[in-house]
Amino acid sequence: QVQLVESGGGLVQPGGSLRLSCAASGSISSINHMGWYRQAPGKQRELVALIIISGGSTNYADSVKGRFTISRDNAKNMVYLQMNNLKPEDTAVYYCKARSFRAGGAYDYWGQGTQVTVSS
Repeated sequence: QVQLVESGGGLVQPGGSLRLSCAASGSISSINHMGWYRQAPGKQRELVALIIISGGSTNYADSVKGRFTISRDNAKNMVYLQMNNLKPEDTAVYYCKARSFRAGGAYDYWGQGTQVTVSS
């Protein structure tokens, strides 16, 4: 019902920047918020940032506050994650997620994941 396609991952040196993009399609009118999660090998998947589609309120993990910025372009059905001052501990697979609220309950949709590697 909702499809998410990510782009922008890659290899970057510590202190560098990357911008991740997530394009949503399908039943986009039902989406309440979208966010970015990440998972490193041997670690739990964790919330990085989220944004409410209507209004644009945001929430960030403490570990990325001041370095990462989530934004959206509703006209293009796009969500972005600007990552600055990257650190080795940011290395992970990053996933885009959308949550819809509609009749029947809450529904989550996930992108395929994109690798971000921060290394000298």
